[in-house]
Amino acid sequence: MRFRQKMLLVMVWLLTLSYGVGGVLLIRQNFKSTLSQIKRTSNESYEMILQSVQLVNFVDIQQDFSSISNTLEKMKTSESIVGIKLLRGDTVLYQTGETITDYESRSDFESMMFTRDGKNYYQICGSVNTDNKPLQLVILYDISPIYAARDSQVRTYHQIFLLLIVIGGFTAWIATYLMTKPLAKVSRTARALASGDLDARVNPKVMDEIGQIGSDFDNMADRLSDNINELKLTMEHQDQFMGSFAHELKTPMTSIIGYADLLRSQSLTGEEAQEAANYIFSEGKRLESLSLKLLDLLMMKKESIKLIPTDMKQMIDNLSLHLQPVYTKRGIMLQSRCEHGICLVEPDLFSSVLTNLLDNARKAIDNGGNIMIVGESIQGYYRIRVFDNGRGMPEEAIKHITEAFYRVDKSRSRAQGGAGLGLTLCKEVIQLHGGTIAFASREGNGTCVTVTIKEMTL
Repeated sequence: MRFRQKMLLVMVWLLTLSYGVGGVLLIRQNFKSTLSQIKRTSNESYEMILQSVQLVNFVDIQQDFSSISNTLEKMKTSESIVGIKLLRGDTVLYQTGETITDYESRSDFESMMFTRDGKNYYQICGSVNTDNKPLQLVILYDISPIYAARDSQVRTYHQIFLLLIVIGGFTAWIATYLMTKPLAKVSRTARALASGDLDARVNPKVMDEIGQIGSDFDNMADRLSDNINELKLTMEHQDQFMGSFAHELKTPMTSIIGYADLLRSQSLTGEEAQEAANYIFSEGKRLESLSLKLLDLLMMKKESIKLIPTDMKQMIDNLSLHLQPVYTKRGIMLQSRCEHGICLVEPDLFSSVLTNLLDNARKAIDNGGNIMIVGESIQGYYRIRVFDNGRGMPEEAIKHITEAFYRVDKSRSRAQGGAGLGLTLCKEVIQLHGGTIAFASREGNGTCVTVTIKEMTL
């Protein structure tokens, strides 16, 4: 059974129970109140007649009871009085109307209710004191109208009850439909997502509890869609990585196999053999470098590093001083201008990042140039910028510069011994340190690489 049907049945059941119990109690209470009022009115009427009989009996000296009979006949004015009986012992002195039920009175005033021939009666019996044997006055009241009124109320109530159940059931159906409609939309959206429609959303219009469920479901679907898109993007990058890796292996392996076959199958001069061997050696070193960098990438993602407080100015100045002779030989002026700042880093890894960035800057300069390293403390962070006035790179290349095996100029990078993994490793190392790396460049105007890591507070 569906949730909507369960809600409808519960609402109809509660409606039936409340109307049924409430209506029965109301009719019952109204009947009891009316019956009490009738009995009270009848008792008052009887008391008045009884007092009149006592008064006539006191005045009637002859005691022939004719005056009492005349009085009783005159006082039978109420429509509810259907029978009067006056007795003296077992002798009936006066009787009119319907038959009165005989019973032995044990007190001066007694009343009873009974049903006879489908009618309801209220009978009152009392005594009139005389000089001789006391008289008994019995009056019978017809109270059938209040029972008929009750039965009429019950019939009317049944009709109204059925009408209210129909109206209430229809209203409950509309209410349950409107209340469960958002849930049905959530269900349809879930089925759509399961079938592959990642754009399906609930988009609730009312933010009640069910609307909040729809909103939370949309947030979950957004997150799921993002994760799936990220997974697809990761798989695409993995495919690109495998393709690039295969390509990187193919070029040196083709050269190595070709030169090895040349050495094996032909007689070469000493100079030619030396050249072939050198080429095989250089390509082998390239493969070795590629395999080591790939191993570094794998190990870096699995191992944690130990960070120690390090003065960034001292690290950068020492590195710059160590590399200056190499860069000077190539006609490149390497300078550093750094502020003191203590950061938690792994010195060897971070030095390799800076070395790689400087090496990339060197490769971007063709015929002499300048490289500047600037380090400064800015609002709790230490920012390192590496400037060069080299070739620069197009804006499109900046988006992919940290991807594995990506090269801005593939022929030039390969000729300079690059494998396209240096900046990928740099990005991984910086992320391990909780930092960021960014690139800004224009073709012909050089490049600026910015590394930002959190600075220790002393």
